[in-house]
Amino acid sequence: MSSFRTARTPRVRLVGAAATVVVAALSLTACNDGTGVHSEGRATGTATTAAPSTTPASPPQDKPSAGTGQDSGTDASAPATKGPAGKAPAGKDSASKAPGASGANGGAGGSGTPVTCEGSVTRTTAAPLTRPVNHMLLTVTNTGSRTCFLYGYPAVRFGGAQAVPPVIEDSQPQAVVTLEPGQSGYASVNLAATDGSGANGHTVNSLTVYFQGRSGSGSVGTGAHPSLPAKGVYVDDSLKVTYWQQSMDDAVSW
Repeated sequence: MSSFRTARTPRVRLVGAAATVVVAALSLTACNDGTGVHSEGRATGTATTAAPSTTPASPPQDKPSAGTGQDSGTDASAPATKGPAGKAPAGKDSASKAPGASGANGGAGGSGTPVTCEGSVTRTTAAPLTRPVNHMLLTVTNTGSRTCFLYGYPAVRFGGAQAVPPVIEDSQPQAVVTLEPGQSGYASVNLAATDGSGANGHTVNSLTVYFQGRSGSGSVGTGAHPSLPAKGVYVDDSLKVTYWQQSMDDAVSW
């Protein structure tokens, strides 16, 4: 009996040990299937969470940058239709209308709109010349705030004459005389024949100068009444005038 018991005990212990090994193996397998996988999942999650925190410097910067760009684009387009910036177009319209309504110097057409030179915007003087003899120089100065054009030639009337003298056709300039504010234009008047061949010579004490318009027919605006020397000037039937000239030298050369 004792031998039998002795023989069985080792076998029981061996079986028990084998069972223990099997249980341990199963436990290890279960640990690997459960706890091990779970632990790896946590490790992976931790790695995923850590990556953004260590590599993100660029993503946060990129996102604000992109966001700012989009916001700016939205803000830039908004002023065109609404918001305080929407008033800008109205301001521009007002500014663009201002010069047309009144120029830097005032006036209906602005300082850049030329007008016809005539008595109300000019000052006219008449000065007898010693050279050429029997000549008189007319000087017209623009006293207005806008450029004016001196068209054609002066229609002069001495004393109570019923007609104006003819113009020297060859004296016509290449272009219309243009006077900026403060500038002057000129014309000369041949008062009498230098050789005494003129008829109906007489002395006159008053002079009226009329201005032509662009069409060249008739006078426009107000006439000028320049003073003559106290003793008057002598004129005869050879009386004639030059076209308006831009320079004094051109005026007295005829």
